[in-house]
Amino acid sequence: MNIDILNGKKHIHFIGIGGSGMYPLAQILHTKGFYLTGSDNNETETLQAVRDMGIPVYLGQRAENIEGADLIVHTAAIMADNPELIAAKASGVPVLERSELLGIVTSWYDNAICVAGTHGKTTTTSMVTQILFTAGVDLSAFIGGKLPCIHGSGRSGSSDIMTCEACEFVDTFLKLYPDIAVLLNIDADHLDYFGTVENIIKSFHKFAQLTSKAVIYNGSDANTCKAMEGITGKECITFGKTADCDYYPANIRHVSGLETHFQLMHRGEELGEIVLHVAGEHNVLNATAAAAAAMYVGVSFADVAKGLAEFRGAGRRFEKKGEVGGITLVDDYAHHPTELTATLKAAMAMPFRKVWAVFQPFTFSRTAMLLDEFAEALSIPDHAVLT
Repeated sequence: MNIDILNGKKHIHFIGIGGSGMYPLAQILHTKGFYLTGSDNNETETLQAVRDMGIPVYLGQRAENIEGADLIVHTAAIMADNPELIAAKASGVPVLERSELLGIVTSWYDNAICVAGTHGKTTTTSMVTQILFTAGVDLSAFIGGKLPCIHGSGRSGSSDIMTCEACEFVDTFLKLYPDIAVLLNIDADHLDYFGTVENIIKSFHKFAQLTSKAVIYNGSDANTCKAMEGITGKECITFGKTADCDYYPANIRHVSGLETHFQLMHRGEELGEIVLHVAGEHNVLNATAAAAAAMYVGVSFADVAKGLAEFRGAGRRFEKKGEVGGITLVDDYAHHPTELTATLKAAMAMPFRKVWAVFQPFTFSRTAMLLDEFAEALSIPDHAVLT
C-alpha cells in the first residue's frame, strides 16, 4: 500500500465519520492540519464530538457530500450500494477503507504499540494508554472501546508514541506498521474467514514479522509461541503465567469484589506491587503485558503501578452499570466461549449470592462452529438466559 497517499492532500471526507473506528482517525488527522468533512446516518454522541472539533458533518449520505474532497475514507460497514461510496468511486479521487488509513497513520509514529490477540485487545490497549496518559506522555491512541481518561476511543498527541488496537479479523492488522507488537493469545475465532487455527497462527506470524523493534508475546500460550517460531531481527520479550517468562505475576490475591493485587516480576526480580480494579486472572495477564509494553518505551515501574491503579476498565469490559434493589448489573462484550468462560468464572468468584448471565449470541457462524463450547461456558453461572 502507498503510505505517501496523503502527501499533498488537503480535504479528506469520511463516510461514516461517527463510527468508533473513524472518530480517533478524524481526531489525529484534524490535529495534523487536514481539512475534514464527514457524513453519517445516525445522530450520536460521537457525531456531536466530531462537530465540537469544528468538522462539518452531513446527516444522511448523498453523492454531493463528497464535493471538493481530494481523498475519501469509508468504513468496511458501508454497503456497496451506498450513494456516497458509489459517487466516491466514480469521482477519480483516491478512496481508502478505514483500516488502510489506520495503517498509514501508524507509520507516522516511531513507537507505534500495536496490541493483537483473540481476546483482551481492547482492555490491554486501554491499560497501556492509561499508563502512558497517567505518566504524562502526550500520546496518540486508537482503541476499540471507550476509555474514560481520554473521554472516548482515541486521542491525538504530539509525542512519537501511539497505542493501537490491532484486529486480526479479515487480516486487518497486516495493514499496520507496528514498532512494538503485543501478542496476547491466539484462539479459534473468525473461522468463517480463516478456516483453521493454523491459518490464524500464520497471520499472527506475519504480523510479528512486520514489527520493526520488539514483539512482546504470551510465553504461556502455545499457539502464540508457535506463531513466534522463526521470527528474527527484533527483540523478543515474553510475558506469561510462570517464571520462565521475562515478565510474570506472583502472589496473586483477590482482595475484594473487583480488586486484585499481585507482584510484578521481571526475570526473577520483584519490581513491586500492582493493584488492579478490574476482575479476573485474565486481567492480571493483560496488565502484565501492558506493563511490559509501557516499560519498553521508557515508563518507570512506579508510573506503571500508578496507571494500572487508576484504570477502572474500558467501556463494556465487565463494566458496572449500577445497583438496583440489591442487584448489581454488569455489561460485558464477551462474545467468544473463551471470553465468556473468563468473565463468568470471575463473576462466580465474587461474593454474589447468584449470578445470572443474559447472553446475546454474536454472529451465526461463530455460534454454529463453537456451539458446544458456548454451552459449556454458559453452564458456569447459576442461571443463563439466551436471547
